[in-house]
Amino acid sequence: MGFPASMSSPPSPLQLSSSSSSWSKSALFSVAPISLSPSTVKNALCRKRLVILSKRISPLEEAMRIRRERELQNTTKFRKRPPLRRGRVSPRLPVPDDIPKPPYLGSNELPDISSEHQIHDSEGIVKMRAACELAARVLENAGKLVRPSVTTNEIDKAVHQMIIDAGAYPSPLGYGGFPKSVCTSINECMCHGIPDSRQLQDGDIINIDVTVYLNGYHGDTSKTFLCGNVSDALKRLVKVTEECLERGIALCKDGASFKKIGKRISEHAEKYGYGVVERFVGHGVGTVFHSEPLILHNRN
Repeated sequence: MGFPASMSSPPSPLQLSSSSSSWSKSALFSVAPISLSPSTVKNALCRKRLVILSKRISPLEEAMRIRRERELQNTTKFRKRPPLRRGRVSPRLPVPDDIPKPPYLGSNELPDISSEHQIHDSEGIVKMRAACELAARVLENAGKLVRPSVTTNEIDKAVHQMIIDAGAYPSPLGYGGFPKSVCTSINECMCHGIPDSRQLQDGDIINIDVTVYLNGYHGDTSKTFLCGNVSDALKRLVKVTEECLERGIALCKDGASFKKIGKRISEHAEKYGYGVVERFVGHGVGTVFHSEPLILHNRN
C-alpha cells in the first residue's frame, strides 16, 4: 500500500544520523556534527521515501488475499435474465350467476380504501376464517402448478375454477377493471401482475396473490414460489422476505403499535442487505377488500 510523501522540510543532519525514529534532547549534545554532501542527503531522502512507501505483509494477510482472489475466480457468474415482456392477456373468465358478487363490480374505477377500521364480531370472525382457509388452500394448489413452460394464464384459469367450485368469487376479477382472477408477479414485477401467455422460465420466482369473496367476506393471501432451478441469490431473497413476514406477524396482538411492525421488518431486511418497498402496504380486510388500518412495512 502506498502512502504520500511528507511535505515537511528536509531533515537535519542530526535526524539523518540517528538510527532510531525518535530522538531526545540529550542526543543533541552527545553527537558530533556531521558534514554531508548534497548527494548523500539526496540518497538518504530516497531511502527514507522507499521505507515510507513499502508495507510489510504478514503471512496471514497474504493467505487471506490469495483466498479472496480464488473465491472471486470461482464465483459462478449468472446470466442476466431478460426483462419481462407482456404476453397476450385472454378475456376474463365467467362466474356463475348464483355466486354472490362484491359491490365494486360494474365499474372500472379503482375503489377508495375505506377509512373505517373493520372490527369483526364472533360471527364475522368465523366467516373470515372460512374465507381465509379457502384462499390458503387455493394458493397452495396453485403453487403446485408452478414449473417451466406453464403460463400464468393457465394458473389463472385453474385458480378461477377452484374458487367458483367452492361457491366463492375471485376478488381481483373486475376490481378497478382488473381483468383476471388472480395476481401473478414474476421476478422484477413487485405486485399485482396480470396473468398472460408468457411461459414460466427455469429460474423464475413468482408471487401468486389469491383473494376470495365467500359469504360476504374477503380472504386475502399470497406466497412466492420457485420455478425450477433458482439461483442461491433468489432463494435467499425469498427466504429473508418470508422471515420478515413471520417477524411482523409475531408482533400482532391487542394493543400493539403499528409502527413496530415496520421497524421489525426493516431491521431484519437490512440485516441481510435488502431494502423495503415503500409503495405497497398492508391493509384491513373483511367485508371490504381494502380498508384502514394501512400497515407500513418500513420504518415510520
